[in-house]
Order: sequence, then C-alpha cells, then structure tokens
Amino acid sequence: MSESENTAHRSGHDVQREVEELESKSATAARIFDLRRIIGGLFVLYGIIVTITGITDSQAAIDKAQGVNINLWTGIGMLVLGVFFLVWLKLRPIVPPQETESD
Repeated sequence: MSESENTAHRSGHDVQREVEELESKSATAARIFDLRRIIGGLFVLYGIIVTITGITDSQAAIDKAQGVNINLWTGIGMLVLGVFFLVWLKLRPIVPPQETESD
C-alpha cells in the first residue's frame, strides 16, 4: 500500500469517528435543551416561590382577592404543570433520528 493510500484510509476512519462524536454531542445537546425540561423547571421554580408566598400571605392580601388565596392556588397549579412537563420528559425522552447508510 502506498503512503497516499494509507493516509486516505486513516483519514476515512478519522472522519467516521468525528461524525460519530458529533452525532453523540448533538444527541446530548438535544436532551439538554429540550423545551420540556426548561419549561418544567421554570414552572416548578416559580411554583415553589408563589406557593410560599401564598402560604405566608396576610389576611388583608387574601381579602383583596375576595377571600381566595390566589397565590397559593396559582403556585400549586404551577407546581403541578411543571411536574407534568418533567414527568413527560422522563417517560418520553427525545430519540435523535438515525440516518441510514446508503452504499
């Protein structure tokens, strides 16, 4: 085998390895930046804050809302929605499409 053929053969393996590495990184990025994770995390975070606010609301604040502790109920709703998104993410993770090799 000549030197140029040997170099071309090695570079083909290097290219294949680089492609596989990029596909792996792409799949990881898709999982990290899945909108369900971001939306669910934010709803849980804000839900906790609003629920704590609702628990510590004064009677005057509750009376402003016609006797309904709106912060508590809104916080609980946000928590439920956030947990729903995170459970959905866990049960149905993103599967990156597999490309078929054509000869």
